[in-house]
Amino acid sequence: MNIADIKKTATEKMAKSVETLKNDLAKVRTGRAHVGILDHLRVDYYGSPMPINQVANVTLSDARTISIQPFEKKMIQAVEKAIRDSDLGVNPAVTGDVIRVPTPMLTEERRKELTKIVKHEGENAKVAVRNIRRDALQHLKDMEDVGEDEEKRAAGDVQKMTDKSIADIDKLVADKEKDLMAV
Repeated sequence: MNIADIKKTATEKMAKSVETLKNDLAKVRTGRAHVGILDHLRVDYYGSPMPINQVANVTLSDARTISIQPFEKKMIQAVEKAIRDSDLGVNPAVTGDVIRVPTPMLTEERRKELTKIVKHEGENAKVAVRNIRRDALQHLKDMEDVGEDEEKRAAGDVQKMTDKSIADIDKLVADKEKDLMAV
């Protein structure tokens, strides 16, 4: 493994950590409805678990309501049960062949709880990035055919990548906190 490979691997892993944080933060519910909160839910579709968006049409009917229209009528109860049994804290209502999921307003206390969760997720992502940096620096030290100047230059590059990733994480967390605290 050469210096370029180490830097490339570290860059890819750091980008994955930031992307994972983005996905985790998308699951944290804000006061507005968005279809992304249902992405992690699975529905029993003829014996195999399927994401809701693969068995139904999921749309926003207004700022606070998600509408779900299953492709097959017999899937209505399965989709409703999956939403009701989830940890989202929402109460779906069936109207004909459409399931409506109203998103209740968040209380101030719940907003603060969710902000703590967001900060915790951000810290976990920062720890992951720092661990990637540590591993990359260790690989650089373990290389035998590299001069001290090259190693220091590469270590500086790895630190710059780390700083950029941590700045991205801080921005994602700050944006989500701002979104959560907006009434």
